[in-house]
Amino acid sequence: MGPLISTLFTGSAIVVKASENTAWSTQYFASIARAALVSCGHSSNLVQPLFCWPQAASRLTSHPDISHITFIGSRPIAHHVAASAAKCLTPVCVELGGKDPAIILDDVRNIHQVASVLMRGTFQSAGQNCIGIERIICLPKIYPGLISILGKRIHSLRVGSSLENPENVDVGAMISDARFSQLENLIANAVSQGARCLVGGKRYRHAKHPKGHYFQPTLLVDVTPTMRIANEELFAPICVLMPATSVSHAIEIANSTPYALGASVFGTGSTSLQRVTNEIKAGMVSVNDFAVYYAVSLPFGGVKGSGYGRFGGEEGLRGICNTKAVCMDRLPGLLGTSIPGPLDYPIKSARRAWEVCSGVVELGYGLGAWTRAKGLGKIVRNG
Repeated sequence: MGPLISTLFTGSAIVVKASENTAWSTQYFASIARAALVSCGHSSNLVQPLFCWPQAASRLTSHPDISHITFIGSRPIAHHVAASAAKCLTPVCVELGGKDPAIILDDVRNIHQVASVLMRGTFQSAGQNCIGIERIICLPKIYPGLISILGKRIHSLRVGSSLENPENVDVGAMISDARFSQLENLIANAVSQGARCLVGGKRYRHAKHPKGHYFQPTLLVDVTPTMRIANEELFAPICVLMPATSVSHAIEIANSTPYALGASVFGTGSTSLQRVTNEIKAGMVSVNDFAVYYAVSLPFGGVKGSGYGRFGGEEGLRGICNTKAVCMDRLPGLLGTSIPGPLDYPIKSARRAWEVCSGVVELGYGLGAWTRAKGLGKIVRNG
């Protein structure tokens, strides 16, 4: 909805090509936007939802009538989109996956409050959140206590359908079970290398919904940077804790993956908070919170393997506009620009022409008042 709204505010129309897995929800949200347009006296045709199989998508991404593409998805698909868009030199903004870290410093005041934010950042939408917290990197004094707090909370999470039982569900179904075997293998692989799975770790068979795509809320601790689960995006209800020995070590771990979308840091010491904020590689950072840069509409996007370009905020709005530079006289009729005599073709004196050119450059770009005054003198003497 963010890129959709920005596009409409630029005066453009938008084609929303969603995944074939989200056809129903895309139609639903597009209908909201189309109804809003009609209510404001505009054509609903300004928003066009479109669905196709992946093999047909290049017809759209390489179409010459498309002026800009904002792609949100995986890195492998981004390569195809960018290559297709390059056929017509269509600019592309890509927001790809993330392995977002949350660094927990030893001087946090209220660990229970921090745990609440971590739970929200990890399990919101069953972990299916591009800026969800994928790695909790914890300094040694806080690490044991945080494991205890999170273990009790995650063990108490209730899995099910909120449509059927809205009062007693914390974690709903995932959009697909296509990656469940991969998730189980990543967890098993980490355990074989020394990690501990304290809660969950496998797909969940719901008694009333046996065909539902449910995965157990999971707590995996003692994870190290060399494990696959520390480097691959999970997009699932899996809480990963990684111990760090120092602030420097925590930053090193945070920057150890190919991804760099969002990040969080929790603590009280301004020096350490500022250092983490400065040194962590990410497109966005929240201090003592989770993803608030999105809530307040700051420019959204990543660096490294998480993409390039921004949507959201003023920068995102400008990113889908074509800049046109226009220069005209401020006081036409009174003051106007003209070609100085020595520079008017055919050139009468190359020496005088050169002096005027030098004077123009020095007057416009000279460092200091004296240099600029000298430039003006050259123009006057040779003009």
